[in-house]
Amino acid sequence: MARHALDVRIVPIEAQFIRHQLYIKPSIPQVSGRALTPPRRAARLPPIMVVNPMSGPSIVTSATFSADAIEQTLSFWMREIGFDYLIRMAPYNQVFQFLLDPAGAPAANRDGVNVVLVRFEDWAQAPDLARLETDVWHFAASLKDAALSFAAPLVVCICPASPAFDAGFQNRMEETVAAAVADLSTVHLVTPREIDALYPVAQPHDPHADKLGHIPYTAAYFAALGTVVARKIHALRTPPFKVVALDCDDTLWRGICGEDGPEGVVVDPPRRALQEFMLAQHAQGMLLTLCSKNNVEDVLDTFRLHPEMPLRMDHFAAWRINWSSKPANLAALAEELELGLDSFILVDDNPRECQEVEAAYPQVPALALPARDQEIPEFLRHVWAFDRLRVTEEDRARPAMYAQELERQRAGKQAASLEDFLRSLQLEVRIAPMPPKDLARMAQLTQRTNQMNFTTVRRSESDIQALLESGKAECLTVHVSDRFGRYGLAGAMIFRGGADAISIDTFLLSCRALGRGVEHRMLATLGQIAQQRGLAAVEARYVRSQRNRPALLFLESVGLEFQSVRGEALLFRFPAEFAAGITYAPAAVPRPAASPGAPTSTISRERIQYARIANELRTIEQILEHSTTEDTPRLSSAPPEPPRSDLERTLCRIWSGMLSVQPVGIYDNFFDLGGHSLLAVQLLSRLKEDLGIELSLDVVYGADFTVAELAKAIELREIETAGAEQYAAMLAEVESLTDEEVRELLAKESGEAPY
Repeated sequence: MARHALDVRIVPIEAQFIRHQLYIKPSIPQVSGRALTPPRRAARLPPIMVVNPMSGPSIVTSATFSADAIEQTLSFWMREIGFDYLIRMAPYNQVFQFLLDPAGAPAANRDGVNVVLVRFEDWAQAPDLARLETDVWHFAASLKDAALSFAAPLVVCICPASPAFDAGFQNRMEETVAAAVADLSTVHLVTPREIDALYPVAQPHDPHADKLGHIPYTAAYFAALGTVVARKIHALRTPPFKVVALDCDDTLWRGICGEDGPEGVVVDPPRRALQEFMLAQHAQGMLLTLCSKNNVEDVLDTFRLHPEMPLRMDHFAAWRINWSSKPANLAALAEELELGLDSFILVDDNPRECQEVEAAYPQVPALALPARDQEIPEFLRHVWAFDRLRVTEEDRARPAMYAQELERQRAGKQAASLEDFLRSLQLEVRIAPMPPKDLARMAQLTQRTNQMNFTTVRRSESDIQALLESGKAECLTVHVSDRFGRYGLAGAMIFRGGADAISIDTFLLSCRALGRGVEHRMLATLGQIAQQRGLAAVEARYVRSQRNRPALLFLESVGLEFQSVRGEALLFRFPAEFAAGITYAPAAVPRPAASPGAPTSTISRERIQYARIANELRTIEQILEHSTTEDTPRLSSAPPEPPRSDLERTLCRIWSGMLSVQPVGIYDNFFDLGGHSLLAVQLLSRLKEDLGIELSLDVVYGADFTVAELAKAIELREIETAGAEQYAAMLAEVESLTDEEVRELLAKESGEAPY
């Protein structure tokens, strides 16, 4: 048997396994009295295993097919966006074990992301679609179980069926799974339609590799699949942006309203698409603002004279239309909206303006539109900063809430005193246990709230769900409204009951509700709960961050005498009776000012080059080119032996591209160059597509797998399949050779002659 170098992450596969076509069947758990066994396929590869299990935040992936080809794309994207995740592949076709094993890797993956890739037909016992439908129902039920047990979020990718599979059945099963996970806040679904919409691939299926090693997709489709998963992970682990600042001239319309006149500008198809895109963002809760060097009258007239534009002035929460610099205007907008600058995205046609903003505020993604207008729509679709996993009712109501806040501010300026203003608001505060439907919003609050946040601990939906299901903590949510409208779910408290005190884990309140006594009612509620339970105190721990000084001012204003130092934190231990009696005195705690410059994200977004991704990495061709350009160093110090024929030159070029090795010699072993079993299957599929030659896996494991040996196998296969006319032509060619030409060819074949 040939000797192969081991890839660090691959268990070697012995040749006789392939020759005997052994299928290593995973043990599927018994469901409803029978095993959900996948179909038996010829020439299945044994599962790829992790040689040295690794610890730390991970992307743990399981699939119903051989999916290790996705790892290269995921690794590339994690480097690109700066996420320090290990990528771990679960054993082959063990999806049910993956979802249901309480001691498995996904259950232990607390700070990472779990991924499941499912192709329904892999469970099919054709033509028994009824049984397959039952299996899909069991799968949907398993997803619900996993959502309750996993600490990490779960991304479920429904992968496309092969062309011969029943398309109607596939669609119905996709709908079944989508309905099952619709209310699971920690499960995020990806469908084939979503993948095709973002990253279309002309030839997604690879029937030859599917037959050889159960690798059903082409390298291009695996790249698309990996990219969509990476986008979901990015959206899961970065707080969403809140505000888009839009330039006007040559951004919202083509032309300059101050020179061409308001009636002279044109809303061409690319700009109409941009406006429609921003209108969709507005509907999902993004605040729109204008940030333009212009005369106010010209901009207002342009909107008035172009009613056909999708955007209207009432869609904008605020604007700065003047001749000040873009950084200065962005800072002014942040102050007016009482939001940090790290909540903003700038969209502008002028690269110089974008560079100025990036230099002043690196936390603001400054997106310069493509120079070619027709690329604008696709550019925007591939700005990951706009991705949202889930849109809550609070998100949809946010633009209206900010409009209401402007009315409150006007009323506040007209009131004789702060007390009169607060009295006129007719404030209503409702504090109650958190219902499951508010989990997504609760996670948003932990990610976004900075000023009235005692510890600024950021939590995902999975984190909160796991904490509450442990039975060690309780959660109260705070809904606020007044005569101008509702603030929505504006605050939350997570607390634990101890031996003699309630201990506050999380205490946060949205900045739009600060300074109106809501925080006082929240703390008083905890005091009342402590009294009801016979506990002596309420303990609040304060951990300083860059922006939560208002929380400290509040704690000190209600009970400075109860403060003590505990390591790097401050502990406020309020007697239960004292806490229950806390009320708001308007002069005690001034309304905090916004702090525009400080970052809020637990995972820094500053190093993510959103514009580069949208410009240079928005197509599968671009992604494949960039993700395979990191060449693998040659293990051998000997110079590579160059190819001797057109066929060997073609094979060297194919190997070089697939292995990312430059150059490839004809005697270099495939596995020594970093190849592995799944890549070998893809190579054979590539040869069938490019050269029309179908080879078995014996060529991979039956001898030293080199370009020279592969070329011989191809030539032998061509001879075996040649017809009488081809034989005659080959014989004629051989007979026409001189003795000297024959000796030269034989010498080259044996490697004795220089190339």
